[in-house]
Amino acid sequence: MSEDTTNGSGAQPAVGETADDQLIQVGVLAQYVKDLSFENPGAPASLQKLGEVKPQIDVGVNVNARRVADDRFEVDLQITAKALQDNDPAFLVELLYSGIFAAVNMPDEALQPFLLIECPRILFPFARRIIADVTRDGGFPPLLLEPIDFATLYRQHLAQAQAEAQKEVEGHPNQIN
Repeated sequence: MSEDTTNGSGAQPAVGETADDQLIQVGVLAQYVKDLSFENPGAPASLQKLGEVKPQIDVGVNVNARRVADDRFEVDLQITAKALQDNDPAFLVELLYSGIFAAVNMPDEALQPFLLIECPRILFPFARRIIADVTRDGGFPPLLLEPIDFATLYRQHLAQAQAEAQKEVEGHPNQIN
């Protein structure tokens, strides 16, 4: 059996490099709760309404990433869930769950999708459990969030950014003096 010494593109590694030096390596280095808030402003009345009125729940999700060192990135998954009963606030939970990820030899064009799609996909099950536990501990049934399609969120974010950039260009036509 022969050993493949190409860099994945069929090309030989550069002089002084081995094939392993060019392999993309990713890893989860840490996961943690950065911020957690649970408010139960209507208790105990809101808890007594549980059998009578099903809360209307609004969930918001945001993802951010930043470089913290060479090949190290912090990814923040922010989830906010607000519940209303008869237009009265039942609960508000805000979670900022973060992770430190390594991305070695990652091509620039693959880095942003990795950080804003794959990393939050890894973090989400842990954040979902925290949200479920804190709402249950607040006296409500556990809030079990549906899976989130981070690829669609990423594409929507790109489309929105492109639309804003286009508006900026249209709003400032080139002027020739």
